[in-house]
Amino acid sequence: MTSDEQLEFQIEDRRSFQRFIGLSDAKHAPDRNSFWLFRESLKALKLTETLFNEFNRQLDRAGLIARKGQLIDASFVKAPVQRNTPDENARIKAGETVEDWSASKRSQKDTDARWTKKGDKSYYGYKNHVNVDNAHKLVRKYTVTDASVHDSQALNGLLDSGNTSHAVWADSAYRSEATEASLKAQGYRSRIHRKGVRGKPLTDREKQGNRTRSKTRCRVEHVFAWMAQWGGKMVRCIGLARAEVRIGFMNLVYNMRRFCAIRRVAAS
Repeated sequence: MTSDEQLEFQIEDRRSFQRFIGLSDAKHAPDRNSFWLFRESLKALKLTETLFNEFNRQLDRAGLIARKGQLIDASFVKAPVQRNTPDENARIKAGETVEDWSASKRSQKDTDARWTKKGDKSYYGYKNHVNVDNAHKLVRKYTVTDASVHDSQALNGLLDSGNTSHAVWADSAYRSEATEASLKAQGYRSRIHRKGVRGKPLTDREKQGNRTRSKTRCRVEHVFAWMAQWGGKMVRCIGLARAEVRIGFMNLVYNMRRFCAIRRVAAS
């Protein structure tokens, strides 16, 4: 994701960028502090999700309604690692204030990000949980949490009753008896990958079923791959509220670019 300093430089350096944002002269361009203050206003007023939802309403009006089911997944968004003592980390996790920190030091400490482990890799930061519609590969709903929140905990808040299909695809991390019962009770059809357990591995038929589901579910990976290409795998801000603004705008910008791509294909 472009830093404020890079954005300021690009506006001052590129006439095409100035024309795109409606500036006639780089002398009138906002500086890096203006960008920061603008995001702080979005954070304080909690407008990021409002802007995201408004663009999705415009997608609906353009005929790009959510269709053919929903793909649920989450991606890690790393944050700068904090160099805290074990005692400080324990107090942060308990929701306590570290009294030894000065006001200046406290303002530079991210007490919302968390560590988690996936496979052999450890991650520190946040998660971007998304619902992508199968027809158009657009992000329809999202939520941001710290990295320690299990993917399945965000599932219910991501479900989109407006999708024309009741099919729900997700990887095996989301599967449990409780999840299957909840989806069925809400009228959804589960296409969540099955997973083996100790002493009861997957049958050949179940493995084939997972491969079939993967042909659809993998479309959500394309979304995260695009975000990674444009810097969406890292945030350098401090705190969950600021991360929500950064990640929310990454989801919004992805939808804008995806919309333009769909229009180009349709025009050709």
